[in-house]
Amino acid sequence: MSGAGAIDLGPDDLVMSWFGHDPTPLDQRVPAAAAAGFTGIGLHLGEWLRLGASNGAADECRDLLAEHDIVIAELEALRGFGYEGRTDDLAARLETAAYEAADALGARYLQVIGPYDGTPADAAAQFGALCDRAADHGLLVGIEFLPFTNIATAGDAAEIVERCGRDNAGGCVDIWHHERGASDMQLIRDLPADRIYSVQLSDGPLVPVDGDHYDDDCLTNRLAPGEGEFDIAGFIRELDANGSTAPLSMEICSTRLWERPIEEAAVTIASAIRDILADARPAAGIERH
Repeated sequence: MSGAGAIDLGPDDLVMSWFGHDPTPLDQRVPAAAAAGFTGIGLHLGEWLRLGASNGAADECRDLLAEHDIVIAELEALRGFGYEGRTDDLAARLETAAYEAADALGARYLQVIGPYDGTPADAAAQFGALCDRAADHGLLVGIEFLPFTNIATAGDAAEIVERCGRDNAGGCVDIWHHERGASDMQLIRDLPADRIYSVQLSDGPLVPVDGDHYDDDCLTNRLAPGEGEFDIAGFIRELDANGSTAPLSMEICSTRLWERPIEEAAVTIASAIRDILADARPAAGIERH
């Protein structure tokens, strides 16, 4: 699949999120993801800035992706809704980096997180402007709800998406933030299926390991699918019943997993999610590994 095919990823495609093995560089993660059977990977915008788009880096990345038939499924992440009207130089650099990466490599989706300033109407205006800029580079744009921001639930994200009225505006559904936040499946069921652009999966205990520090718990204590207590198969069945066609991104933020070689970690994650998919979608005939 070429970079141009990233936009065509669907619910049968597995993506290795950047945080599936942070901070392993691109030249190691691409072959590891391909060998484990992933279709796409996530690219952190900080990594693109580190590589630099000059001095042949873009050509090298493009050749690497083509060699292993891997696409850039997701770019992450912008905090707030871009740089328009802001004086934060990093916000401007990251948004510019997203468009450079999309133009150079092809990409499907740009992820953004809160918080936003002002009212939901202000957020919708800012998000709509970001979607307009991203559309010029062929990108879908999705809001990831986070319980510690003012976009705390799927419903909060959906309100902004609906208000902004852009064709490329949608959201990300992350099972970790669902379980750790509202844990209300009706909010997920209420999402328009064609506006779910990313599904991020991981596992974990129902009771947080570090309940007083959401960020630390979220970024260190996730588990591979099947190793925790989340009902991942049920979550996937709900999304399928709702008509979601988003690819499945493995976002396993786990310091324990990251200590293992990326080749081993990628196989572990891919095998684990295939086992769960065999339960969630038995009619599909997915093989266990």
